[in-house]
Amino acid sequence: MSSIVAHYREVRAALDAAAREALRDPSEIELLAVSKTFPAEAVRELYDAGVRKFGESRIPELAEKAAALPDDIEWHLIGRLQSNKARKAVQLARVIHSVDSLPLLERLDRIAGEEGKHPRILLEVNVSGEASKAGVPLRELEPLARRAADCANLDFAGFMTMAPADAEPVKIAAIFELLTLTRDDLERKLGRKLPLLSMGMSGDFEIAARHGSTLVRVGTLIFGAR
Repeated sequence: MSSIVAHYREVRAALDAAAREALRDPSEIELLAVSKTFPAEAVRELYDAGVRKFGESRIPELAEKAAALPDDIEWHLIGRLQSNKARKAVQLARVIHSVDSLPLLERLDRIAGEEGKHPRILLEVNVSGEASKAGVPLRELEPLARRAADCANLDFAGFMTMAPADAEPVKIAAIFELLTLTRDDLERKLGRKLPLLSMGMSGDFEIAARHGSTLVRVGTLIFGAR
């Protein structure tokens, strides 16, 4: 067994344990292997072990790997998306985590219609309120969520957030819990399920699992330091 596969299984086991501690079913939480900056050969090692979901941050790198690897990989775009890269994102990614404005949302909807695609999208939310963080402020989220729910060519599936890297665990937990509660409230208001909560990375995925995440984005603990 390769070290990458071993690390993936270690993270999965830790994720499952954290879910059980919170009395959650581990199968409710997906593990996304974040392969950004690592070569296609590293992705292939996990693919050969049965992993099919991978995350990338940059469109050029995603395009290169998608061309070199099997078609049944579910690529997630987790990095900030510039509007001029929207068409490539629609063509390549099955899930786009970083929709953070009305113009980007409407551009993706239009392009998806033109391309005959129906990608899942998540609204990126700046829960912590940090000026350096991307994402929609919580106070502006409901109108954007209502518009996303009306997009004919996009599958609006939920939300993504990032906690501050240097925050105390109790603050990280509060951020994740607040987005979970916000999601629950918007499900009621919109009358639809929003099943994806993309929360948690290598440093805080276990906290995320205990506080509502349904998808964690882990790179360093699987592939190694960048």
